[in-house]
Amino acid sequence: MQDTRALALTFEVSGLPPVKTEALSIFAAGHRQATRVRTLLQAACAAAQRTGWTPLTGPVEVDLTLRCPPGHRTSDASTLLGGVCAVLQDKKRVSTVGLSHLGVLVDVALYADDRQIRRLSYAEVPAEDFSYQIRVATVPTVV
Repeated sequence: MQDTRALALTFEVSGLPPVKTEALSIFAAGHRQATRVRTLLQAACAAAQRTGWTPLTGPVEVDLTLRCPPGHRTSDASTLLGGVCAVLQDKKRVSTVGLSHLGVLVDVALYADDRQIRRLSYAEVPAEDFSYQIRVATVPTVV
């Protein structure tokens, strides 16, 4: 029987992605990235519901395309990718931080764990306003 789950999910988010720049969890209530985290979770939830996405358990690739006004880059690629990837994985692993403030968004996960990531890509494109596109996909296992 063939697996009919979606193998890739692409969605758009307005504004800037969350950045991961410090040891304090971006999931902590009141963190300065809280609005960006919530915005990304809401967009991922809507995309997952629209497509019937279920969290991937095998190898994945994550692509981030940041749209920003020329000369207005906000953070480096590694902190942007780190923030996005932290938000898109299963947050229940973050047992040291209370997550009740996220409500139902705590259950939004596109894959189980960052350890599944086999490919990452980051691109910037000029745009009038800040926004970004995320693509999460399975990586075929090659023997």
